[in-house]
Amino acid sequence: MGRNNPGCNILDPGLLENAVVNLSAVNEQATKLVNSRCLKNEFEAAWLLKAITCIDLTTLAGDDTSSNVTRLCRKAARPLPEDLLNYLGFEYDADCPIRTAAVCVYPSKVEAAVATLHMLGLSDKINVASVATGFPCGQTPLFTRLEEIKWAVKQGAKEIDIVIDRSLVLTGQWERLYNEIKEMRDACGDAHMKAILAAGELTNLSNVYKASTIAMMAGADFIKTSTGKESINATIPIGIVMCRAIADYYKKTNFKVGLKPAGGIKTSNDAINWLVMIKEILGDAWLTPELFRIGASGLLSDLEHRLYQIVTEKIGEPYEFSMG
Repeated sequence: MGRNNPGCNILDPGLLENAVVNLSAVNEQATKLVNSRCLKNEFEAAWLLKAITCIDLTTLAGDDTSSNVTRLCRKAARPLPEDLLNYLGFEYDADCPIRTAAVCVYPSKVEAAVATLHMLGLSDKINVASVATGFPCGQTPLFTRLEEIKWAVKQGAKEIDIVIDRSLVLTGQWERLYNEIKEMRDACGDAHMKAILAAGELTNLSNVYKASTIAMMAGADFIKTSTGKESINATIPIGIVMCRAIADYYKKTNFKVGLKPAGGIKTSNDAINWLVMIKEILGDAWLTPELFRIGASGLLSDLEHRLYQIVTEKIGEPYEFSMG
């Protein structure tokens, strides 16, 4: 991955000037984006393969075990059956680009993920990401959140998905929010930091824009829609507003920050909708794992299922596309 976002030394109110969001205009743009594409056959397959390479393959369950994480890493390394991959023009060799971008686990499971990817010889191909900072609520004391980050990094995590304290957004404590995220950025060290906004809990899209901008000013390398645990997670209108914040930040600082939608992205159509949105608003430069990720657990099975349909013109049985 590229260099870390240097952020801003102080909170710059000027970057919040565009914080008023026209909801009806955003919804209209979302509808147009979703209805704008008509992809068939090899063109659809190419977009679906791109989606696979942008996945943070995730397990964040209370009953996660080391064996679950090992299985997740093996699926990340070989996301498609070998015969299907070969038909699509690729093979599982050292240069194969068809792997997920990362695996995402709880801090206590980082060690197992790191060990598995090392055993597979893919430590430099697939990153280990870890949620931290009192995920998913973000309501634990700041010093414990910072220690959790440091511990996950020490275990070998290359990416940290922090979660912001939503109450600071809802009460307009922007400077405190900036300072907290900046401390988290420092705790991450060389690891990339993704700031989870839990946008569905921020009341309105203007707050989503402000929280996005403040997170980037504080040094977030990615801004992420959701923990996946909220009632409202990754939606296209939320994504549009976050993309606009990223574009505005880039114009002001000349630094590209990434976007990670998570929660509720389960189908190949969902994945393509997000890829199209990124292309239309931010451009092709963002259509890489360095700047776009999809946080998902079940999406990969649907992508595999759809690619099988494209290749064979048959509908496979559900059990053929389970994680494994």
